[in-house]
Amino acid sequence: MARTPHDEDRFPAQLPVVAQLGRSPSGRAWLDRLPGIVREVEERWELRLGAPFHGGSCSWVAPCERPDGSPAVLKVTWPHREAEGEAPGLRAWDGAGAVRLHRWDRERGALLIERCTPGTPLTGHPLPPAERLALAAGLLRDLWAAPAPPEGELERVDLVCAEWADVLQERMIRLRPGYDPGLVALGADLLRTLPATAAREVVVHGDFNPGNVLAAERLPWLAIDPKPMAGDPAYDPWPLLMQIDDPFAHPDPRPVLRDRYALVAEVLDEDPARLLAWSVARGVESALWYADTDDPEAGAGELARARVLAELAGY
Repeated sequence: MARTPHDEDRFPAQLPVVAQLGRSPSGRAWLDRLPGIVREVEERWELRLGAPFHGGSCSWVAPCERPDGSPAVLKVTWPHREAEGEAPGLRAWDGAGAVRLHRWDRERGALLIERCTPGTPLTGHPLPPAERLALAAGLLRDLWAAPAPPEGELERVDLVCAEWADVLQERMIRLRPGYDPGLVALGADLLRTLPATAAREVVVHGDFNPGNVLAAERLPWLAIDPKPMAGDPAYDPWPLLMQIDDPFAHPDPRPVLRDRYALVAEVLDEDPARLLAWSVARGVESALWYADTDDPEAGAGELARARVLAELAGY
């Protein structure tokens, strides 16, 4: 399907998803198809589209109106593994803590979802960090209460993390980034063993950072942009605890971290030691990911934070 002059407004070069995916052959191939996909879905679902949101590196997202005039959001996602569970996860939650899924075109990777108004992220909210943490943890608790979808619709935390453990050890050998081998080995071991010690399984959000919690009308706050899996709930809080603000910006982050992990654990009825252990595992995995994306300095910083968390967890 040929591009039209209208596409220049919808898919400008400076849009993050266009800039990011334009760096790889597979990304460029999908970007070539994207205008046609958007037009097809727009016509089939009878949408009135607005200008795209300036955010997101793997999805094209725009506000729209449905045929009855009600507001919604159209999201068209570059095909990748982490995106496959979004629609089944949203369907499982059915609006309890997350945006509602109105329609889904699996073949085109298109989702029509509830629009959050005003849509302000929790990241920069003026509430004190402890209050934002408690608020977000309560939202996460609501997400965990949903029944899991049928077997096979979502990936499993245990299987994914076992893969990550293998990958991070391979990266450590191949890249030789100079990272603490004992801490990396601990992270790999935790990725393999933590899921088996969970007392329950839930639908985890998968990327529960404060930028993915938006102010809304139907409920005060709603979660967006999940990467759902089925498994250990303690997997989820790490990005929230690291990004609500920077606990490591304090002169001594240890008491701040102890208080915050205790607070979130109490709201979620989880063991703070398990939340810390999962944070070590995910921090180490993130550090080796940075090393493999030619950013070993960021990886070293991530590993330094994981070391502090490991000390607090008693490792």
